[in-house]
Amino acid sequence: MSIKLTGTIERRDIGTGAWALVTEEGVTYEILRGADKDLLKAGQKAKVKGQVREDIMTTAMIGPVLEVKSFEVISSD
Repeated sequence: MSIKLTGTIERRDIGTGAWALVTEEGVTYEILRGADKDLLKAGQKAKVKGQVREDIMTTAMIGPVLEVKSFEVISSD
């Protein structure tokens, strides 16, 4: 199932590091490795379309794993 989220990109220093999208409601999604590098900029706000992957576990375990299909940058710090 595809979802649309708006939030801020964060870099988390857990293990080897992880990228997260924190929504305006405060929900944290872990961005699946391999996402577009133009999205992965700490502090950047973006609208993201993707899929929550319930079949994947990560070492960071900071929230549901989000496989990003497309995104639009809203603002960049």
